[in-house]
Amino acid sequence: MSILHTDAVDHILSSTVPHDDPILEEMEAQADRDGFPTIGHEVGSFLRLCARLTGARSVFEFGSGYGYSAYWVAPALGADGQIVLTEVDEAELEQAREYFERGGYADRAVFEAGDALEVIERYDGPFDLVLIDHENHRYVDGFEAVREKVAPGGVVVADNVLNSGTEMTPRDLDAFLTGGASADAGSTLEGVTEYYERVRDDPEFETTVVPVGEGLFASVRTS
Repeated sequence: MSILHTDAVDHILSSTVPHDDPILEEMEAQADRDGFPTIGHEVGSFLRLCARLTGARSVFEFGSGYGYSAYWVAPALGADGQIVLTEVDEAELEQAREYFERGGYADRAVFEAGDALEVIERYDGPFDLVLIDHENHRYVDGFEAVREKVAPGGVVVADNVLNSGTEMTPRDLDAFLTGGASADAGSTLEGVTEYYERVRDDPEFETTVVPVGEGLFASVRTS
């Protein structure tokens, strides 16, 4: 359960998401077996909702692992859509390719091995949906690299922004933002705060907080 809401809310959220995709079930079983962090059903269903609400046909992801987040989005893109997965671990990226092939979505996926900040330079966009889920201290760099490539009405979603194990809790972030706490240089809290302030103050984006999973910042391009 997410620490960001109650057991009852967790149960209601869980009842609204699809549980009938054997590939997702395999990916989740692998995550449990290997101790690999994934966004989970709550965030996955929110990302899919974002894709449907924006009518997304072009998606870019900073940090894909073996494709769990991207796989949630893929069904909403349609056969003419495209999602770009990026991952420095080539073995994980190959696993993502295999999962997408078996799930029937490989035709709408591009698998890019390497640093997402370098990969994004090879794409012009426009992107309807952008997922930022690499290192927290590089979130601002990711946003700066992609912001001009986000379509009007497009959404940038950053994950792991309210809770990060022992490194950061919502209380820590609130205290930092209100001047009641400090952060160590290079910490998760510092990176998340820098990102939040950047997107919050961008005149071309409107940002809100979505308290599901480990917490999301969702920024819509308004102009």
